[in-house]
Amino acid sequence: MIIIYTPEGGLSERLDAGRLRASEIQIAERTADRPWDVLRGGLVDGDVTAIRTLAWVVKKRTEPTLRFAAFDPFEDELVVKLDPRETHRYAAEMFERYGHDPDELAGAWAELREAADDPAIADAAIKEQTGSPKAGTDASGSETSETSTSASSPTTSATPPTTSTT
Repeated sequence: MIIIYTPEGGLSERLDAGRLRASEIQIAERTADRPWDVLRGGLVDGDVTAIRTLAWVVKKRTEPTLRFAAFDPFEDELVVKLDPRETHRYAAEMFERYGHDPDELAGAWAELREAADDPAIADAAIKEQTGSPKAGTDASGSETSETSTSASSPTTSATPPTTSTT
């Protein structure tokens, strides 16, 4: 997961929470008073405590003296996106889950593009699954309508993460 931290009036900072050292995970668990699997799931679910804690842990790599209490961003300053590996994994899970229903699949692809850190990687992952240049286009490449599944589909591990904490 990539956490994008954009302080008000500041430049965006990309924090890669996709690969943490065991010591960093332990620090995050102690700080949030939550086990690692709950924190990792919190990134996907948009849980502000998980996002803040993990963003702080990653920021400490470059700012070792940063105290947790000093890192108190507004909720809309933190956005979670899928890294390339996760984008490909979610594409495969979505195709397996929704591949039988073109409308549901089109909505899932739209959500994946929005959740991915890089929409071009999302399109490549979709192409791997479907063999088409871009899901959401017909054989001629013309745009087709896409239906969002966020309100109608149950949340599972095949659902991309919430992209912000708002």
